[in-house]
Amino acid sequence: MKRSTLYILLLSFVLIQGSCNSPSKEKHKISIGFSQSIDHDIWRKSMDHAMEVEAAIHPEINLTIYNANRKASKQIRDIQRFIDNKVDIIIVSPFESDSIIPVIERANGIGIPVIIVDRKVNTSNYTAYIGADNVEVGRIAGRHIVSLSKGKANVIQIKGASYASPGLERSMGFSEIISQYPNIKVISIDAQKDELPEDAFIKTLEKSPNINYVYAYNDVIAYQAWKAAKGKIATNQIKFIGVDGINGPNGGIQLVKDRVLEATVLYPTGGSEAIKLALKIANNEIVPKSTKLNTTLIDSLNADIMSNQFDRISIQQSNIEEQQNIIKKQVKEYATQNILLKLLFSLFILTFCLAVYGIYSRITISRKKRELEITNKKIKSQRNEIKKYSDELKLSNEARLNFFTGLSHEFKTPLTLILSSVESLGVELKSKGSSVNKEINLMYNNSRRLLRLINQLLDYRKVEDKKFILRASSTNLLDFSKRIIEDFEREAKKLNIDFSLVTNNPELEVYLDRNLMDKVYFNLLSNAFKFTPAKGKIAIKIREDKTSNVVKISFKDSGIGIPDNELSQVFSAFYQGSNNYRNGSGVGLHLSKSFIDLHKGVIEIISKNGTEFVISLPLGRAHLDEKSILKNPVLEIINQTDYLDEEMIQSLESKSNEDKYSVLYIEDNVDLSNFIADKFSMEYNVHTCNGVNAIEWSLDIIPDVIICDLNLPEKNGFEICEILKKDLRTSHIPIIILTASDDQESYLKALSSGADVFLTKPFNLKVLSQSIKGLLFNREKLRFYYSNNIGNIIDNGENSFGSKEQVFLKKLNELLEKNIDSSIYTVEDLAKDLSISRVQLYRKVKAILGISVSDHINNIRLDKAKELLLNSNQTISEIGYAVGFSSPNYFSTSFKNKFGISPKEFKK
Repeated sequence: MKRSTLYILLLSFVLIQGSCNSPSKEKHKISIGFSQSIDHDIWRKSMDHAMEVEAAIHPEINLTIYNANRKASKQIRDIQRFIDNKVDIIIVSPFESDSIIPVIERANGIGIPVIIVDRKVNTSNYTAYIGADNVEVGRIAGRHIVSLSKGKANVIQIKGASYASPGLERSMGFSEIISQYPNIKVISIDAQKDELPEDAFIKTLEKSPNINYVYAYNDVIAYQAWKAAKGKIATNQIKFIGVDGINGPNGGIQLVKDRVLEATVLYPTGGSEAIKLALKIANNEIVPKSTKLNTTLIDSLNADIMSNQFDRISIQQSNIEEQQNIIKKQVKEYATQNILLKLLFSLFILTFCLAVYGIYSRITISRKKRELEITNKKIKSQRNEIKKYSDELKLSNEARLNFFTGLSHEFKTPLTLILSSVESLGVELKSKGSSVNKEINLMYNNSRRLLRLINQLLDYRKVEDKKFILRASSTNLLDFSKRIIEDFEREAKKLNIDFSLVTNNPELEVYLDRNLMDKVYFNLLSNAFKFTPAKGKIAIKIREDKTSNVVKISFKDSGIGIPDNELSQVFSAFYQGSNNYRNGSGVGLHLSKSFIDLHKGVIEIISKNGTEFVISLPLGRAHLDEKSILKNPVLEIINQTDYLDEEMIQSLESKSNEDKYSVLYIEDNVDLSNFIADKFSMEYNVHTCNGVNAIEWSLDIIPDVIICDLNLPEKNGFEICEILKKDLRTSHIPIIILTASDDQESYLKALSSGADVFLTKPFNLKVLSQSIKGLLFNREKLRFYYSNNIGNIIDNGENSFGSKEQVFLKKLNELLEKNIDSSIYTVEDLAKDLSISRVQLYRKVKAILGISVSDHINNIRLDKAKELLLNSNQTISEIGYAVGFSSPNYFSTSFKNKFGISPKEFKK
């Protein structure tokens, strides 16, 4: 029953599919492409129309017309498009005789028939040519002039373009006849882009007043010549003869009827004949290589007859087009009705089949439902048990991983203390002898190695959780590589290893994440040095491959190599080679491959006479997501090798002990906090806070710089930074965030919280010191800007400023401007209006402008007084009271102290 029902459904589907087809099998469509050379010519438009009418008579023809608009290059592209679209036949009316030869021969060579219409081309590699005999056209015009003039006349011949065959051939035929009559004098003028050279034509008429005839290359130019001559000379003495004989307004026949032209030579377009010839070729009929169209002279004797004949032809063409449209409409209606009828019948059968199938299905489903309910209960019970076990396992695994990650992060703070202490000891004990320095270097190097291992374990967790996000920037690959291999040169010298770096493009720039690629280099070089014996060889080669648009970085060593059967496992996590006699974590190469994958690159391994790792990175930035490319990062991420300019450092260190900058260090680790305070106490007034009430400490001290750890008891470093940056009282203070995390999420949080520097643990004391000095230097530059542009801050709108300091200064200056005439408006009143304390106001203005609040208020008043002295008629006493001074004498004294001249002398 089920199988028979499916057969019925299949039959219904076939009927529905059949009903969607047309009632009768359509004929194969013949695609014809026509490349027209000129767009605005009336004769060319007549050719296009004749083709369209003839194609409409044959429904199997699909005609496409491209117009080259007098551009040979465009005509070549149009013909190539026809070739690419695999049309059946190409018809070409050439613009030039030579330039399109290659593309015509290409079409003919791959089996697409090519028909040349009107103008000829200088090749025989085409299927057929159709057009009138242009030489005969010129002869007819010549004979007509000879007949009218009886062999004696002065003639101006306006010739066509030399790059097209009709122009040359018509002139050739005309000259052939005229040359037989020596009493007929001919002056020739070349047309310019099928346009009359009017200036040259008028000058010729003026120099030769006895001109009897003007023979033009076509009717359009002949009509232009008649209009140019009209009104300037007696045009009734000159007879104008053209070529084309197009019917209709402004056509040659109408111009003859209007007595504008003496005669025109009929030049058939050949549009209809070309379509007929194409149809014969498509039907595999034999056609002649060349087909000549008949031509004749049209003058006042036969112009009406020819016009009537053409009008009848046009009427017949219009009737044909109308009948074609009616037939198409009827065929379409018939097809639609036929499809609807079949569709209804098919739907009836389908509905019946579905009804039968529905009854059968209902019975089957009821039976299956009972079976499924029983099975479902068993599966549900098993799934719940599995889910419960999976949740427990997940929680247990997550707890282990969180403990492991947290413990790894905790390692970084004591490592910071160890590294910083060892570094300080190295400086202090530098003169104690080589043995002591050797011991300290050993401690320092092993601490750095421990840090690398911890970072590697944390990276593995982030890779497994897919938390790594690329932060790529344009990098000089050679300089980047040099900085990294410097760390290994000492090891190379120690083991007498030949360690080299070569490149074929020292200026090569590559988009890469420097942090991640640093880890890739470190892992590959660490492996190379681990397994390369003394007096061995390690080579790094950087080669730009312009053909593949990639750069290949090769790490080749002469070590023990890797067994062939283990090469496929090298990049697996925790892989240990069978010939590996040294301990390792087994995650370095796994991480390296993950980082290369993030760069859309490839890493390969070759093990012959040692081991070679080859990294292939795409060049450019098209392969990377725009979001992963760092352009102008707002937040500065300090690198351990970044240092500031010595002049800047000296300028910052020139502060006296009484005028030291203040630094607030927020850290819950007492040892680290005391260590940092001790190290920086000579340069700064260092205040420490354990993270409890950190906001209150900051508001109370208003330090010059805040250094804040990320993990704190109450609020984390991001929260503290965000609160302080949003508070008007502390928004100007630069903040450095210290953290053991260097992932993208922490970077983005630091950006959103407003941090100025993002420094990862364990940090270098020199780097931290230079970071503080850099921030103070930048603040000094801002202070200089604010103090020298205070007038602009008053005048400009709020939208001109992007920082809270500028908004604060604008608000402060607006309050002073509003109360400038009040001598009793004090600093306490100003602080109250700004909703901050007097001390906080003093410290903030001092930090931003470098002067006290009282001095700033005095400067505002005196600048306003200076403006009034220049632009008002008030007395000096009135101006003094107007800007808030309690007495004229105090005003004069203050004014002279600031500007070096009294108000009275300044006003004069």
